[in-house]
Amino acid sequence: MEQRNLLVTGGAGFIGANFVHYWLAQYPQDKVIVLDALTYAGNKANLDIVANNSNMIFVHGNICDTALIESLIDTHQLNTIVHFAAESHVDRSITGPDAFIETNILGTYSLLKAAKKKWIDEPKAQGNPTPEHRFHHVSTDEVYGTLSATDPAFTEETAYAPNSPYSASKAASDHLVRAYHHTYGLEVTTSNCSNNYGPYHFPEKLIPLIVTNILNDKPLPVYGDGQQIRDWLYVEDHARGIDLVLNKGRIGENYNIGGNNEWANIDIVKLVCKVMSEKFAANPNLAERYPNALSAIAGKTENLITYVQDRAGHDRRYAIDATKTNNELGYVPAESFETGFAKTLDWYLDNQQWWQPLL
Repeated sequence: MEQRNLLVTGGAGFIGANFVHYWLAQYPQDKVIVLDALTYAGNKANLDIVANNSNMIFVHGNICDTALIESLIDTHQLNTIVHFAAESHVDRSITGPDAFIETNILGTYSLLKAAKKKWIDEPKAQGNPTPEHRFHHVSTDEVYGTLSATDPAFTEETAYAPNSPYSASKAASDHLVRAYHHTYGLEVTTSNCSNNYGPYHFPEKLIPLIVTNILNDKPLPVYGDGQQIRDWLYVEDHARGIDLVLNKGRIGENYNIGGNNEWANIDIVKLVCKVMSEKFAANPNLAERYPNALSAIAGKTENLITYVQDRAGHDRRYAIDATKTNNELGYVPAESFETGFAKTLDWYLDNQQWWQPLL
């Protein structure tokens, strides 16, 4: 595809915004239409660094508005949809699953309907060939369920076994995307990623929650025994993986994108504590900028760790086997956990004006 005109849904969210930054830097000739409903986790400030780029247009709207999607495809001659928009916080899905069903299932269906109409049905009715197009669906490793400590990592052949309303809604959306390819010929790909981390991560998620709580000397909540294991993926490596899927991936295929980087939650929390204490010890200016971070200033950040009642149905371990993506597409994470983690902590320390209003 010589030039991509992309619709990026959820492009003001954490992963979507980082993808927009990445794509505009890598492909300055492409046009990027960002569609976001700006719910609690969508933040237009996430796009400030590309706000003056004439190839980026922001549209405030909902993916459930099928007529809007059709209009955007026509108006901007879109040939690519990269679908990030989703409700994604497991705790919120347990207490309020309705939004997850509406956005993750019905919203994905709305996008598929619009794409099928504009890229397949209308050209066919006019006697024209189907134009080159791509519907890329961004999903999660949580659709595969949970692993024991000794189970092999999830591959693309692992049976789906979602355990929360969130992961069940994402699994349903994955199946819809697959069905629209096999039934109607829509040119789709799907990627399933592990836990992302990096800049612009909403503060309710683990790493930014721990960082911002330390800076405000608040307890650091750890579910259960803290031994839940996750594979951590730097968000720009995720964007790089999607780039490879769009340019080299086979139509109709799923690709796992992971960080090769498994950590128990409690070990992540203790690592953040250790590094934050070290940073405060090495840089006296941090104490001036964050006078409330009393435990960090005293070098006793781990004292803030507080064990809380475990989440209902909490999956024990997720792990991604990205062998297929590596072998077919040449995907390898560019960031080690050490480099990505350092970049992430430095970003939060340097961007209080971004996260403070979100607390």
